Amino acid sequence: MKMSSRPLTASSSTAGFFQALPSLPPQYTSSEALPSRLPSRHHTNLSASDDKVLARIIELYIPTNSKHVTSHIHRISRLALNPSVLVHSTDAEINHPVLRSLNTFGEENRNDPLWTTTGWQKLKDIGIEEGVIAVAYEKEHTAWNRRIYEFALGHMWICTGTMTGCPMSMTDGAATLISKHLGDADGDQLGRKKVFEEAYRRLTSRDPKIAWTSGQWMTERTGGSDVSETETVARRLTDEELAAEAKEGKEYDAVGMPLGPWRIDGFKWFSSATDSEMAVLLARTSKGGLSAFYAPMRRRVASPVGILDNLVDESPPTELNGIRIQRLKNKLGTKSLPTAELELKGARAWLIGTEGQGVKEIAAILNITRLHTAAGSAGNWARGLAVSRAYTKVRKVHGRLLQDNPQHLRWMADETVKYWAGTHFAFFGVALQGAMEQSWEDMVLNTKANKLIPKDRNTVQVLLRLLTPVMKAQVSVASVHGLRQCMECLGGVGYCENNEDGGLMNIAKVYRDNLVNPIWEGTVSVMAEDVVRVLADKRLGNGNVLENVFVPWINFTLQSCSDDFEDEISIVKGTLEALVQLVRAAKKEELLYRGREILDYIETAVCGCLLMYDATVNCDEVAVSIASQWCRLKAPPNQETRVTVPWQQQVLLDKKIFLGDLDSHTERQGKL
Repeated sequence: MKMSSRPLTASSSTAGFFQALPSLPPQYTSSEALPSRLPSRHHTNLSASDDKVLARIIELYIPTNSKHVTSHIHRISRLALNPSVLVHSTDAEINHPVLRSLNTFGEENRNDPLWTTTGWQKLKDIGIEEGVIAVAYEKEHTAWNRRIYEFALGHMWICTGTMTGCPMSMTDGAATLISKHLGDADGDQLGRKKVFEEAYRRLTSRDPKIAWTSGQWMTERTGGSDVSETETVARRLTDEELAAEAKEGKEYDAVGMPLGPWRIDGFKWFSSATDSEMAVLLARTSKGGLSAFYAPMRRRVASPVGILDNLVDESPPTELNGIRIQRLKNKLGTKSLPTAELELKGARAWLIGTEGQGVKEIAAILNITRLHTAAGSAGNWARGLAVSRAYTKVRKVHGRLLQDNPQHLRWMADETVKYWAGTHFAFFGVALQGAMEQSWEDMVLNTKANKLIPKDRNTVQVLLRLLTPVMKAQVSVASVHGLRQCMECLGGVGYCENNEDGGLMNIAKVYRDNLVNPIWEGTVSVMAEDVVRVLADKRLGNGNVLENVFVPWINFTLQSCSDDFEDEISIVKGTLEALVQLVRAAKKEELLYRGREILDYIETAVCGCLLMYDATVNCDEVAVSIASQWCRLKAPPNQETRVTVPWQQQVLLDKKIFLGDLDSHTERQGKL
């Protein structure tokens, strides 16, 4: 045997093979926002962006020449990769919140029991400054869908923001709810109008010095998502009790607004964003039923004369507003997020809306937070695929790059198809929410979505009511499976907690955090029950939501799709027919039993429509192939689907689906 003439050299910690570090380009690039000094062959935002479906969604729902929007999304996509920002993400992930229940001598710590990291606080401030929630409430902008703008920013920010998206989503929900009551008279709650106006101002502010985030406290030990078993109670304080509290100095919240006339007592078993400045909660009153309440987190306390001399900003001392943080939850993921068990004893609050109508009021929040859960799932999924793409371009196996491995490309192209479908679904819900809040003529008519978003607001409302729980359930679950695939793509590296290099490669952390999304804001079973409830509600859709609203919308959308999608349209129509037959034949009990099957039917039809519509109005080879592959993937087992190209040609298409244009200048753009 002939031996190699080259001597054997052992590797060491500093010598030998080293894997090239993958480089993540920004997810979104606006060609208009690129410096003129940078030579680029890209003439469209789509060709320049790494996250192709997000770029397509922006082109679909946002009018052309909306530079205010596209340049901001361009900027935040780079901010999310900036090392000076990523250091805060790493800090928040490594150093978890701490509860200091007692002071030095063992007395209950009512002042500052909850400690969070500087990184967590900085990330919240950056999100506030960038307006990741506020842009939805800047009503001077009417020419574009403010919700699409808001959620596109969130799509860029969600992973770097390291779970600050949770308080932001609840802040969005609280702002939406309170906005509906800004015109309410005080009634028998003197001062409420001004309190709500101040809360709304702070919830929608871009100034971290005055901005608030909000929590929502509904979950209790008895029922979990079933709030009907709520044991927290509220009662109206008497004039004598209010006078006594005022005498003790307990009449104003931390910013000097009067505390509410209601007293809340009870135990909330799961409350996220415990470091927020306010919360919306449910409690039972003597009149029966559940009512919604607004409660500030802190209140001012009486202080000895001269104590303000020691305070630099002369702010009066405060304490928790009748709230005791009993313990922090030890969770599988979302470690940076302070989630706690709360005991309420004499928490002062304001009634929101009508007594006994709390579930109806809270629905306004849940509709928003469920959209955030679906869209946030897609955002997490996007980061996983971005890392997988970057890794595929530099990793060598058996002497060649993974980007030249047909089996690998087919696998990840299939995952990309699912990601596109889920992201389109989530943003369609977002677009519908925007259409509920703005004028169709002002912000839909001049977009490519003008045949996708119904002009009739009642139709939009019913579609949104039906589809929100579907997208929340389906996208959140699909993203969990998708992120697991992304972890596998990186092999052992993907399974490790990689907080080096700003944590950009830490898919394991993103996976852990994302695992909660099928549970938060209602489990998949709860979502299925909600969908069945809508289908059976005779008050909606002239007595039949499915056949009077959903089916006509699907058929109208399919009419706008290219005739080249003949087989795919047939699959969607077949799915739709199977759904109609099921709902017609089954009673409510059977529909509940087959709830998850119904979720699958609706997802298949909606995503098929959205992908085909987008590929029609903004046609390119990749979009057409993705729409076709999604429909074939979801076709019934007994339905034949044609394979249109030889497998060797499909490999080239898989490469384009997963990796995009490998000749792009995204690496250079990533440094801008």
